[in-house]
Amino acid sequence: MNHHAATIQITECPRDAMQGIKEWIPTEQKVAYLNALLSCGFDVLDFGSFVSPKAIPQMQDTAAVLSELVDSPTQLLAIVANTRGAAIACSYERISIIGYPFSISETFQLRNTNTTIADSIKNLAEIAELCAQHSKKLRVYLSMGFGNPYGDVWSPELVSNWVKELTSQFDIAEFALSDTIGCATPDSARQLFRTLIKYFPKFKFAAHLHVKPGYEAPLIQASIDGGCLHFDTAIGGFGGCPMAKDELIGNLATEALLGYLNKNALSHAIQINQLNKAIALSTSIF
Repeated sequence: MNHHAATIQITECPRDAMQGIKEWIPTEQKVAYLNALLSCGFDVLDFGSFVSPKAIPQMQDTAAVLSELVDSPTQLLAIVANTRGAAIACSYERISIIGYPFSISETFQLRNTNTTIADSIKNLAEIAELCAQHSKKLRVYLSMGFGNPYGDVWSPELVSNWVKELTSQFDIAEFALSDTIGCATPDSARQLFRTLIKYFPKFKFAAHLHVKPGYEAPLIQASIDGGCLHFDTAIGGFGGCPMAKDELIGNLATEALLGYLNKNALSHAIQINQLNKAIALSTSIF
C-alpha cells in the first residue's frame, strides 16, 4: 500500500479532553473553542456527549453548545451510552455520527457503563436501529482494543471476532480501536490493524490511542504500517478516560500526529494557521 497517496483523516476529540475536567467550563467558552476547531479542516469533531449528567457533569450543556456551532464541512460526532442518549443525539440534524463505547473486556464494561457485554449488545441493537431511522453513521469504540490491565484475554483474533459478530448483526460504519489506558505497543497496533483490514476491507478502522508523551511516533508509525489511515487526537494530548484508571494517560496529541505526518511527508487536510489559533484558545480551558 502506498501511504503517500492516502490522506490521513483526523477526528479531533475536545469532548474527550474536556469531560475529565472537574471545574465547570462555561458554555460560551466551549463554543468558542469548538468553533475555532471547526475551521481547522478536521474530518470529524467529537464535540460532546448525551450521557447522564451525574456520570459526566461537564457534558450536560452539549445541546446548548450544539445550537451555537458554526457551519463547517467537518462532521459532528456525539457520544452516547444508551438508547435514551442516542434518541436525543439522533434528533439533531447537525450531528452526522453517533459514537458508542463497547468494551471487549468484561471488567471494563462493568466499570465504565455498569453493564455486562450482553447488555451492551442489546443497547447497541437499539442504537443501531435509531441510527438507521435517522440516517446517522454509527461508530463503535472497541474499548480495551489493544489489551487491558485486568488480565482479561486479548488477541487480534479476539478483536476481529468481535468485529465480525457486531458487523453481522448491526449496520456499523466504523470502528475506533481504543487504547483506553495506554497499553498499546507498536507490535500490537501493527498486528491489530493488519488483521482487521485484511478481514474487513470495507470498514473504516481508526486508532484512538492514549499515549504517554514521547511515545507517540512508534505507535503512529506502526498503526500506519498496519494500514490505519484514521486517527483520533486532542490538542495538547488532554483527556483520557475518567472511568479507566486514576492517573489519566492523555489522548494522542494533535500536534504530535501532525508533526509526524509533516516530517514523513504524509498528507492531511489541517490548516496550521487555524490550528494555532485553536491551540492558543485551548490554553484558557485546560
